[in-house]
Amino acid sequence: LPALFTHYYKHTIMSDGQSGASDDLSGLTGFFFYVFIVHPCTAWILRPGRFPRKKSIIYAIAFLAGLAAIKTGIEMKAKGPNHYQLLGVTRDSNPLEIKRAYKKLSLQLHPDKNPAPDAVEQFDRVKQAYDTLMDMELHEVYNKFGKEGVDSNKRYNENQFLLETGIFYVTWGMMVFMLTLGKKSGDARNWTFTGLVVMLVLEITLMTSQTNPLPTWLFPTSTEHDVVWLMHSLFPAFMNGCRSLGAYLYVDLEAQTRMLLLALQEQGKDILLVLRDVQISVSNIQTTGGGGSRVAASGESVHASVPRATATGKLKEMQGRLQISNANVAQAVSQLKSDSGKSSNMGFYLMILGYIVIAYLFN
Repeated sequence: LPALFTHYYKHTIMSDGQSGASDDLSGLTGFFFYVFIVHPCTAWILRPGRFPRKKSIIYAIAFLAGLAAIKTGIEMKAKGPNHYQLLGVTRDSNPLEIKRAYKKLSLQLHPDKNPAPDAVEQFDRVKQAYDTLMDMELHEVYNKFGKEGVDSNKRYNENQFLLETGIFYVTWGMMVFMLTLGKKSGDARNWTFTGLVVMLVLEITLMTSQTNPLPTWLFPTSTEHDVVWLMHSLFPAFMNGCRSLGAYLYVDLEAQTRMLLLALQEQGKDILLVLRDVQISVSNIQTTGGGGSRVAASGESVHASVPRATATGKLKEMQGRLQISNANVAQAVSQLKSDSGKSSNMGFYLMILGYIVIAYLFN
């Protein structure tokens, strides 16, 4: 949906009414695809009791990654190769290498030698790629804004770039906030906003740098425009993955605390009951003077046949109850600590990873 607003601004307002309906429909379709199809399927995989906990997480991540890879691959195939891939050169190739690659391809794809039905179109695409990459000004425009930027004679403008970027990220931020409402989505919201901020920093770095800041070995034939498009394409999958995993890994600390307090309350009741019994036993012993017999009405001494609870027995009974109660309390505390530790450590590790990536790109 944010892509819908961004493409509407680019194509309708900036391009004198040129149609961006196909890109708008693609962005809207992708949004509904992830929200109403992918998210329920992931929730089905992560349903408690369906698979073991670790396997559920692995299956869900594999499902999301595979689906995102397939969808992105289909979209990239529909887009077709960029100018660098078409000529078989990299973004660091010099004009001489580009010229040699063009001569070689032009001989192979010339309509007089190419029997393909679309030989003329193939030759024209190669010629257009060569003309664009050999022109230094068009070369820079193509790297930043792609073929659409070259066709519309677009140039970098800071205010225009900030407006486009603001529309996209503010819209996505609103969507993320609305889709992650509720206690169970707290961690998912933090993870998603962290990814959104990292993506924003990367996009600003790519679009404002004079040269491509990515290493030459990383996506050697991809432009800044291609990398930004790839991040925008993968973000919906990342967001829905965070939503699903966040809800699955959510730990209700309030409920755990209530359980712990109830266990402590039951333990206190057991202690009070046993102490009361011990007090009664001690009082009985003091009253009878510790004797084990009673005097009948005739004056004869009769030994008591009913067993009497002793203080030692009551203490042993209290010790057994305390051991059982302590075991329950210890189990509740350990579960509370482990769950809260996992919940906080995941966000911490993701934050560190994001900072490392940002620092590496800036360096």
